[in-house]
Amino acid sequence: MTSKLDQLRKITTVVADTGDIEAVARLKPVDCTTNPTIVLKALGTPMFADDVKEAVAWGRKQAGNSQGVAAAVADRLAISVGAALSKLVPGRVSTEVDADLSFDTQASIAKAHSIIAAYKQRGIEHDRILIKLASTWEGIRAAEALQKEGIDCNLTLLFSKAQAVACADAGAFLISPFVGRILDWYKKSTGKEFGAEEDPGVLSVREIYNYYKVNGIKTVVMGASFRNVGEIEALAGCDRLTIAPALLDELSKDEGTLVPKLSPDARKPDPKIAMDEKTFRWMMNEDAMATEKLAEGIRAFAKDLQALRGMVQKQLELAAA
Repeated sequence: MTSKLDQLRKITTVVADTGDIEAVARLKPVDCTTNPTIVLKALGTPMFADDVKEAVAWGRKQAGNSQGVAAAVADRLAISVGAALSKLVPGRVSTEVDADLSFDTQASIAKAHSIIAAYKQRGIEHDRILIKLASTWEGIRAAEALQKEGIDCNLTLLFSKAQAVACADAGAFLISPFVGRILDWYKKSTGKEFGAEEDPGVLSVREIYNYYKVNGIKTVVMGASFRNVGEIEALAGCDRLTIAPALLDELSKDEGTLVPKLSPDARKPDPKIAMDEKTFRWMMNEDAMATEKLAEGIRAFAKDLQALRGMVQKQLELAAA
């Protein structure tokens, strides 16, 4: 029998949502996605001990105040994780622009350029990298500028159709709608449990997928942030799905039949929305879930970024002692 994971691979590009090198080598995804949480976790493993030592030694040679040096070393380590992953996957590695730049278009563009340059120094060209940006209005504008330069972007922390429409209009290469976090919000706000077919996160991705296909939009839809395999199975056929290793393992052990749920040919009428900043901000204002989860996600990634920088600063202090 064929596993559900193998069946899924025939209709959807499978991406690993992890910095776990051993899991990526074992599960063989096409792409990998990272974020500050994943990078911080990866750097706490023995696998990256030498990278931490190298980056700290590099940091001790840099000029500037301690906070600036710690931030530079943290950036270097994020690239180390991405570079290691790029050796294991044939496709792309997503690397995130600092969450604390989510409302600064120009600073986000500058950070993206520095990320691409850092990968290039390690012999990794920009066509192997996706720049991850939060789906704020400012992040979407940064993606629009970067796409025009030929730098492909992954718009993350996406919870609403308004964000998806704005990302498509900006020419974003890929969006990552967060399935599980949408479910979390509705479970908390309603006190209800949801099966896969009525899961609000699943329904959101299906609506976005349909809108893109019926309007001939080329932006890739990559469902993310899954809480269970039921959500994954309910989106079988989506362009891409980024999945944590534990759920990939669960799918690999299940030899049941996987039924395709999404197809570019199965379309429902959904007229194109004229999106501008005023419309975007109003639609977000009217969507409490999307507004709250976007803000919460930025705060969480910023917190983990600060934790990474704090860890680096302690290592630099120990090395100087």
